[in-house]
Amino acid sequence: MSESRVPRRRRFLVCEPRHFAVQYAINPWMHPERPVDTGRALAQWRALVDAYRAHGHTVETVEPVPGLPDMVFAANAAVTVGGRVFGSLFKAPQRRPESLPYDTWFKSAGFDVYRPESVCEGEGDFVPAGRWILAGTGFRTTREAHQEAQEYLGTAVISLTLTDPYFYHLDTALFVLDDTAGAENIAYYPEAFSPGSREVLARLYPDAVTATREDAMAFGLNSVCDGRHVFVSPGATTLIGRLAERGYVPVPVDLSEFHKAGGGIKCCTQEIRS
Repeated sequence: MSESRVPRRRRFLVCEPRHFAVQYAINPWMHPERPVDTGRALAQWRALVDAYRAHGHTVETVEPVPGLPDMVFAANAAVTVGGRVFGSLFKAPQRRPESLPYDTWFKSAGFDVYRPESVCEGEGDFVPAGRWILAGTGFRTTREAHQEAQEYLGTAVISLTLTDPYFYHLDTALFVLDDTAGAENIAYYPEAFSPGSREVLARLYPDAVTATREDAMAFGLNSVCDGRHVFVSPGATTLIGRLAERGYVPVPVDLSEFHKAGGGIKCCTQEIRS
């Protein structure tokens, strides 16, 4: 079955973890007293970039800024749909300065950037899924931002409520497997969502791949799929097996050093959709 899965080449934006550190705590994963091995983090990040390029994807970089230790988490800076860039307004004041260098990069690349009025954290909580955008709320991005995004991007936004603080962004609890219109599918951890949101997901995606809590806590759902290959945390062993059974090709990439800040593969990856 894996031969029937067709990858689509993607364009990714990333930021080297030159200044990565855990200097404050804004989610349950972050403990400033726990040291970060910056050399190991850089090696893991480079392995991710190499894996993307080895599978035919384009990877571009934004220059890291001193004093912004979480800037490596490029996904949080914006969401792009059809060449439109909906920027970020971080909830935590420590992260708000990250928006400017990303906005500058997008503008220099020829994109217009919308500056939101409501708190929103890019692809952390906005997950484009073909005909619609799945949007998380509950800890960071607000429902008002969902409305702003729908108006600017011109794509239906489906609001989902997150209830477990360990899965504070939507991209820690869900990722898209197929974004082809009419054939959309996802992988997700149901217990990260409110009862009503679980019902919505079950109706939209009756064939979804579900993950265990162990998979989710290993950042298995903070993954990137190109339609065939799934760049996934090696610790999500049950999920890896379920993906392989469905014909996907898991590509394990260890980003465990970034778990100390509550991030993983997808957090480090902004997809540019022209």
